[in-house]
Amino acid sequence: MTERTATAPPAEERTAAPHAGTALIATRTLVVSPVDAFFGLQPGDRALVKAGEAVGRGQPIVEHYRDPRTIVVAGSGSSNGTSAPGDRWAEPAGRQGREGDAAPGGELLFRSGGKWRIAGGERPEPIEAPFEGIVHEVRAGTGVTVRTTASAIVGRHVLAGPTWGRLQIVTDPDGELRAQHVDVGAAGAIIVAGARIDAEALTRARAVGVRGVIVAALGIKEQRDFLASERRGRAAVHGLPPFGILVLDGASRRPIASPLMAMFKALEGSTVAIVGSPPTLVVDDATVELPKPSPDLVRVRSGPLAGAEGRWVGLAGPRRFPAGVTLEAAFVRFGGRPPVAIPIGDLERFA
Repeated sequence: MTERTATAPPAEERTAAPHAGTALIATRTLVVSPVDAFFGLQPGDRALVKAGEAVGRGQPIVEHYRDPRTIVVAGSGSSNGTSAPGDRWAEPAGRQGREGDAAPGGELLFRSGGKWRIAGGERPEPIEAPFEGIVHEVRAGTGVTVRTTASAIVGRHVLAGPTWGRLQIVTDPDGELRAQHVDVGAAGAIIVAGARIDAEALTRARAVGVRGVIVAALGIKEQRDFLASERRGRAAVHGLPPFGILVLDGASRRPIASPLMAMFKALEGSTVAIVGSPPTLVVDDATVELPKPSPDLVRVRSGPLAGAEGRWVGLAGPRRFPAGVTLEAAFVRFGGRPPVAIPIGDLERFA
């Protein structure tokens, strides 16, 4: 049996329907609307809003303890003895004899041996809504869902947040932002940092007042270092202003996809918000029209050419690739070069 090599497609394939076979490629959704942003409640946290309530950007929606702990108190938890897990507890005036540090209040967790276990702390701080919306649902002990009809650009995951600020592009799609390139003029902004950013640059951005970072990839070490720094900052007496990182692709370095970069250029100067669940960049400005990707644009998401973008030419059929693996492939044209056969499973298209 003769092997089929990765050569250019025959004339009959080149003249076929230009997008035939693209349905076989994994589709990556770039924009969603509406958005149901979820803000989780940890033990001791308290929702400050009710279902159906309209909220504005910067309005507190959750009271969160930066340094939560559990405390044991004697008694029924309330004067009438009708308390239940999830109820709020306030320390009676002059009460003594509790086990643990003093706290003005907290959440009843469970009762055992005539005593209640309380989740509370000493320094509550608000979590603020990063955009305008309507409170869709409030679930005690679980979280608050805020719905907005605005559009949102979808990423892979978010670290810290939520946060908001004006969008500012500071480097090219394939650039790497270094600490010396982080300028104080970006204070209050959410910056687009290109292909990658290191831990030192993240620390510098936090220090000069940057409100958030959008980056194609963030290494595992950088993620770990940032989260450790964030925990230390949150435990400080004065805390830290909101900050978040939206990672578009993952941990392996690659350029920001051109359709995403086109959207960021259209949004530059507009106020946007980073939320963690789902991991998105929410766009409040309805007057901004986000450009749509070309239907024949495909991107290599894995393999030696990961991150490269090209134009769909057509199906290539089974092809033999390194290590003796035979896979279904497609022809992709990168720039002005002849089409190359790429495994279909390594490709993605945008919608």
